[in-house]
Amino acid sequence: MTLPEGYRPTVRQPPFWELTGPFYEKECDGSRHIGVRVEERHCNVRGTAHGGLIATLADIALGYNIACATGWELPIATVNLSIDYAGAAQVGDWLEARVDIQRIGRSLIFANAFIYVDDRRIARASAVFTVTAR
Repeated sequence: MTLPEGYRPTVRQPPFWELTGPFYEKECDGSRHIGVRVEERHCNVRGTAHGGLIATLADIALGYNIACATGWELPIATVNLSIDYAGAAQVGDWLEARVDIQRIGRSLIFANAFIYVDDRRIARASAVFTVTAR
């Protein structure tokens, strides 16, 4: 598989990511874009990328960027993930998640992710994470 320029396998690859990925990262302007190539196994019965794949990509990208921003020191968990779908992706498309961390507080972290196919935004996600222990 050919990767877009600058992408490499993510530093961490938990077992669930192996089932749903593979996922790749690229450093860009102080954050990490996370990407995945849509395969047939990622699709719904209509032949487009399943919404669950897009939600998984958003959740992974959000958590990964928060972990990077906090030096991998904070144990975090998603407490809310809201996603709006505005488009679709086909087999062979490269999905790219771009994250904006809005606020890192003592116990809650707020962030947004935008999912793209090329320059076309197909989804946006808003999430709240909790710091599970310090």
